Amino acid sequence: MEPAALVELFENVATAIRAGLDELADWGRADGHDSQYRHDVVADDIAIPMLLDAGLGVVSEESPTRNTDRPIVAVIDPIDGSTNASMGLPWFATSIAAVDADGLVAGVVVNQALGVTYRATRGGGAFRDGTRIAPSTCDTLEDAIVIINDRPPAGFRPRQYRVLGAAALDMCAVADGTADAFADYGTGLAPWDYLGALLVCSEAGVAVGSFSDEDLVEAAEVRRSPVVASSATVRDAIVAIGR
Repeated sequence: MEPAALVELFENVATAIRAGLDELADWGRADGHDSQYRHDVVADDIAIPMLLDAGLGVVSEESPTRNTDRPIVAVIDPIDGSTNASMGLPWFATSIAAVDADGLVAGVVVNQALGVTYRATRGGGAFRDGTRIAPSTCDTLEDAIVIINDRPPAGFRPRQYRVLGAAALDMCAVADGTADAFADYGTGLAPWDYLGALLVCSEAGVAVGSFSDEDLVEAAEVRRSPVVASSATVRDAIVAIGR
């Protein structure tokens, strides 16, 4: 499947999920894993058949891995920012990335509260609602507005920081210049949390890295701590403090 077709598929999946959410009366806890909500289950039940029927393998936060021997695997967080969604906070998203033997092929992140769509294809640039995006020109941590996951370490002194609770959207905010950096200071994010946004960031020209220097592109249930920033200088300053 071509990258453009993957993007179209992923956007259709996100649209179908939004329609399913509109029918949902109870956004409370589900009976699955500790952090699972009813909207996670509804979104996953909608997305997985669509992705499998398109010939993709699937790695999802909310259900077992399927058909990862297929040439292209979709890595999906049906609802990234589930707690935000349960509280009515408009910062939650559907995030989907396509991974093949050479890495990331396509990525789509849709803010399901506001309808904002980020999309990227390998070598094709990154876009927000059809407009090409690029990061800010911030070049020092002291001047940076940084979105973080979890608590910051000692010595972390940007201009300001925020904890917003949806890594995919947090990273896309760096890609379009809304924020200057994002760092995961928690116990690590799973690939479904960040891969869709990682391609958006890479194609937008964001400086990408991690605290461990491990490969971030994994279609498996591993955890990594990505750092993305408007410049390599800001990224490296964040990494140096976090190690």
